[in-house]
Amino acid sequence: MVRSLRVDNRESRSAAVPADATPAWFGAPTAPGTVEKVGTRALRHDLDVRVWSPCEGELPLLIAHDGPEYDQRSALTRYAGAMIESGALPPFRVALVPPGHRDEWYSASAWYGRALCRRILPALHEQVAVAGRPVGMGPSLGALAMLQAHRAWPGTFAGLFLQSGSFFVPRFDRHESGFPRYARIVRFVRGVLRTASYLAPVPVTLTCGANEENVHNNRLMASSLAAQGYVSQLHEVAGLHDFSGWRDAFDPHLTRLLARLWSVR
Repeated sequence: MVRSLRVDNRESRSAAVPADATPAWFGAPTAPGTVEKVGTRALRHDLDVRVWSPCEGELPLLIAHDGPEYDQRSALTRYAGAMIESGALPPFRVALVPPGHRDEWYSASAWYGRALCRRILPALHEQVAVAGRPVGMGPSLGALAMLQAHRAWPGTFAGLFLQSGSFFVPRFDRHESGFPRYARIVRFVRGVLRTASYLAPVPVTLTCGANEENVHNNRLMASSLAAQGYVSQLHEVAGLHDFSGWRDAFDPHLTRLLARLWSVR
């Protein structure tokens, strides 16, 4: 049952954001922004990363796995513009990283983690002005991949925002064993959970639907990271494993993480 590994394909055929039940920020005034493409090559594939910017100059960076999908279906850059316009967050950029071969790249792949930290992020730094270390975010497998990159390349990220992470453990997720990279995911997650302490922890905010299958492994991961010295918080929310649920958790949870990291009072 691989539903929790992938975004449901039916979601891609739905409207970008439902007309009803949208969060308050969706209808709020937004700071205008421009989008530019940053081209790079990773794992023998050309990638175009779209970067949304509200203004010129050196700005903090939020980098998102499944970025184009986050923007189309969760209105990520609209959220950014609303938070900037309201003063809840300072001006910042959003890098929308396309998923490429998602099931392979995002399944705790050491090759992809290296490509993200040593090819994609340097290309962004070369072409846009970035202040400090970026904050990484992602949903489902994209959350797993962001955590893997952080653990393999400590010091790269200032913080992480992980939504419905696919942190599989056999105790709760044996039904996912048919996924081709299930064993690799389990090995990585087991290694994280069994680590007693970590020398380079960063603030980590996790969100997960209280009724999701992934909520059990997210509870384990949040608890383990906290024991290793991370400022780690799991917020169990009303949404499910889809872009609407992830969108609805942006505010206040992503807002609070970014405000803390970017010293907003």
